[in-house]
Amino acid sequence: MQSKPYLSLADVKKIAAAAEAEAVANNWPVVIAIVDDGGHLLWLQRQDGAAPLSAHIAPAKARVSALGRRESKIYEDMINNGRTSFLSAPAPQTDGMLEGGVPIVVDGHVIGAVGVSGVKSAEDAQIAKAGIAALG
Repeated sequence: MQSKPYLSLADVKKIAAAAEAEAVANNWPVVIAIVDDGGHLLWLQRQDGAAPLSAHIAPAKARVSALGRRESKIYEDMINNGRTSFLSAPAPQTDGMLEGGVPIVVDGHVIGAVGVSGVKSAEDAQIAKAGIAALG
């Protein structure tokens, strides 16, 4: 039997605080979502001024990243480079295939993901990565 790390509530709060700090430092109103390795929502935070639609997009980015075990940008790039047939993949894999979802990897295990929505996609990813970096 194998064992693996998992996200505790303390971990989630640490990630969320660091991601929020990155967004606030840049004056970026966003939604931050954190999911476990199964794509289940653990945290959702909508900052003042963030678009209501971002509250749907951020969790989808996190979910696709956790379930796919990679950054959501990979799927966006795949489609933009002509592999449009990937759009026929079953949901939830097709929801959130935009940059801004980043997996949380600990000791080689994907234990969850952070999804951010509200600013440019690269900036969303920057916020997610800042949050994850807080884990050390």
